[in-house]
Amino acid sequence: MTYQDLWHRLLPLYDEGEAQAIVRMVLDVQFNITLADIYTGKVNELSRDEADELEKIMLRLERSEPVQYILGRETFCGRTFHVAPGALIPRPETEELCRWIEDDYNRPYCALQPPVPLRVLDVGTGSGCIAVTLALDLYNSSVTAWDISGDALLIARENAHQLDARVELRLEDVLNPSATSLAQKFDIIVSNPPYICDNERATMARNVLEHEPRTALFVPDDDPLRFYRAIAGYGLKTLADGGTLYFETNPLYINKVKEMLTTLGYTHIESRSDQFGKQRFTKAIRP
Repeated sequence: MTYQDLWHRLLPLYDEGEAQAIVRMVLDVQFNITLADIYTGKVNELSRDEADELEKIMLRLERSEPVQYILGRETFCGRTFHVAPGALIPRPETEELCRWIEDDYNRPYCALQPPVPLRVLDVGTGSGCIAVTLALDLYNSSVTAWDISGDALLIARENAHQLDARVELRLEDVLNPSATSLAQKFDIIVSNPPYICDNERATMARNVLEHEPRTALFVPDDDPLRFYRAIAGYGLKTLADGGTLYFETNPLYINKVKEMLTTLGYTHIESRSDQFGKQRFTKAIRP
């Protein structure tokens, strides 16, 4: 089989550029075949066992399974994270949210007399990409991460362990926070919560609908702010004075999120666009 044969098999599911990128990723990660190797025909030199393995991967791709789940990895903020169907695949847009927090808080400090660590909470951590990144890149921070899914927390724990990040992982539901969680205090709360409404299903790619965890995706059409409201309400109880709330938001509802935050009394509300020009991130200060 040739490189052209492989990516042509994916054209019913992906456009030409994406199909080529997926096949190149498989060949590089799984078989150490570089782009230069592809042009010299090295794909045809695979052993029988390697060719059988590649065929199994191609069949899974043809069933619309995301390549990240097949390979069990995705890159986020320059690090390789383990991914599996128990948690959403990290998205490049979310890297911008981490960088915003780091830009706001990373300041030099004296290592001989360090300040009290920044207390950070990541709500709905999934693979742990935000929590692990902040634990490693946000100076002098103490990071806690919640999820309602035990499967997601296992994936996050593996990533924290592999990347040597100190993150406290807890099974918590922000819609019904425990008494213990209500007694905590944080300087930063960040969340990329479920924000896709049921009526947006028709516009979503088949591989997302069929293979990513639905409980992590959808909110009711009549309550698109369900998780934002719950997290912001929790922040009023647990954020320190002047503490900061950061959201990744559905661009369709970002203005409603900002209105909700204003109504709850948050101040200095800002929004930012992602690298694709969509208004996606919101920041607010607890008074």
